[in-house]
Amino acid sequence: MGLASHFGPWRLGTVPNTTGTTAGTINNMGATIVAQKAAIAYGTTSGTAFVIPAGATITGIALYSSTAFTGTSPTLTVSVAGTAVTTANALTSGTAFNGSLALAQTAGAASLLSNVGTTDASVTYSIGGSGLSAGVGTIVVSYMVNLSDGTYNPTAYTA
Repeated sequence: MGLASHFGPWRLGTVPNTTGTTAGTINNMGATIVAQKAAIAYGTTSGTAFVIPAGATITGIALYSSTAFTGTSPTLTVSVAGTAVTTANALTSGTAFNGSLALAQTAGAASLLSNVGTTDASVTYSIGGSGLSAGVGTIVVSYMVNLSDGTYNPTAYTA
């Protein structure tokens, strides 16, 4: 099926507690990376793609364009909770763009990428440029599910 509901975080690994100092006895619990995606098109220049859970750590943002964006200087910006976390990624008119988007190199973006906050966060997008006449794609945001305070690795396992 591929879809599931879970009130995270997931706990994965074979050693939930550290009982020594060598591999195999040191806590190796971690969190899974999950993703959400949303279709975008040139005719809708901005919108909410989806909402990600409180405390999430964003590990990647990508665009896969099934139809190349055309027009004068088409750009795509992705924001989390109202703050741009990507730069205005330039898309070459008439050329498909498939891959990671450039992340904004600001303190505000870094803070949101490492922890979206204590409440669920909207992921929005804006498509810029002029004379846009084509372009369809999918935005994919990968993230690590954490507790709402941003922590994911409890110090001790409790069943």
